[in-house]
Amino acid sequence: MLIDVTLPQLGESVSEGTISKWLVREGDVVEKDRPIVSIATDKADSDLPAPVGGRVARLLAKEGDVVPVKAVIAQIEQGATAAATPLSVAPGAPVSLPPAAQGLAATVAAPSRSVLATPIVRKAALEHDVDLSSVQGTGQRGRVTRDDVMRAAGGNDHAIPAPAAPTPPAPAAAPQPVASPAQRTQQLAQLVNQGGGFVPPIPGVGFGAFKVPAYRPQEGDKIVPFTRRRRITADHMTYSKFASPHVVTVAEVDLHNAARLRDAHKDRYKAEGMSLTMLAFVVVATAHALRENSNLNARVLEDTYVVFRDINVGVAVDSPDGLVVPVVRRADELGVRGIVRAIDELARRARGGKITIDDLAGATFSVSNPGLKGNLFGGAIINQPNVGVLRMGEIQKRVVVVESGGEDSIAIHPIMYMALSYDHRVVDGVAANGFLWRVTELLEKAEFEV
Repeated sequence: MLIDVTLPQLGESVSEGTISKWLVREGDVVEKDRPIVSIATDKADSDLPAPVGGRVARLLAKEGDVVPVKAVIAQIEQGATAAATPLSVAPGAPVSLPPAAQGLAATVAAPSRSVLATPIVRKAALEHDVDLSSVQGTGQRGRVTRDDVMRAAGGNDHAIPAPAAPTPPAPAAAPQPVASPAQRTQQLAQLVNQGGGFVPPIPGVGFGAFKVPAYRPQEGDKIVPFTRRRRITADHMTYSKFASPHVVTVAEVDLHNAARLRDAHKDRYKAEGMSLTMLAFVVVATAHALRENSNLNARVLEDTYVVFRDINVGVAVDSPDGLVVPVVRRADELGVRGIVRAIDELARRARGGKITIDDLAGATFSVSNPGLKGNLFGGAIINQPNVGVLRMGEIQKRVVVVESGGEDSIAIHPIMYMALSYDHRVVDGVAANGFLWRVTELLEKAEFEV
């Protein structure tokens, strides 16, 4: 019996993965749960285990292919205990694949088998009768993008046809007119007015009347190729700015009481091998404020949004491959000690390059800590599919007015600015301000059990 090996859902926001390396060959006998392939995603790299024991019958994707979640990438003959010659097909003979595998097989079939392109791009090429092997890719490592396919299909990849009454088809030999920048602008306006949506520009190319100036090499310039994680991070950040109407609101937090609490207990935590940081206090306050202001603990769907039951706070930490956001789960159920332990463990694994996909999946809100040199404050980009991210600023000693016994006095306290970026599609200003005010109140009172 042939068992399909599919690409699993490797994290909530992960829609595809890259086949980094096959750890088996066709004909190999594998045991259940033995790693058979390394998968790379924008979140982390991981090995996919065999779902059953048996003989590897087919590998349906090759190394370097980008495949969508739930696509069939291999088949295992369950229960087979002896290696056999990999399945071969006589030239010209049809190959019968199960329906789940047929779509993927089409995307990797000749003549474009060696072309780097996503399944969506390959589908567009089939729809427009474009031979991918003849298209010059402009993406990372020569990857063919959808824009490359559309240019090969007709040259005018961003002309938006204005709605018009049905007309008889033009003769096959008639050339397609290319819209001018003014016509494109008018057509785009008509489409948007009819609810057609927004057509984004092409990065590095431009849109409409604006074109990006060509790069002219100069002595001393250094060309730095995007790493896979940097490329996907760039895609994520660009998507987030397009998808979410960002609004930023800032609060000033007096950390006098929190700093005194930390100073009184940090040595005890250090003796236990943990770091009592201000980040831990911020995560605790954030989790409690999210429980009281649940609209910030949400994500947008098609024409609805969902408010999550669990509060899972993503905490941005540095790693050898760049910034990652591991998740502290059910943070509102943890005290300061639980939060400190969770952050320390996640940061340690991130620095060691041992962070897993499970560590990075499922955040419902994010906190960003830029460190000691974080500057005054900054508006962070929302980590999709969240609707909010709270960015800490640099802690500085400032002169403040303190009220005591009905009298005002001047004192020097540690002050920090916090900036909340929120998605205005589902979060109104009143809700956002109420949430940030509550976080500020909890930090300034600092009535935490440590």
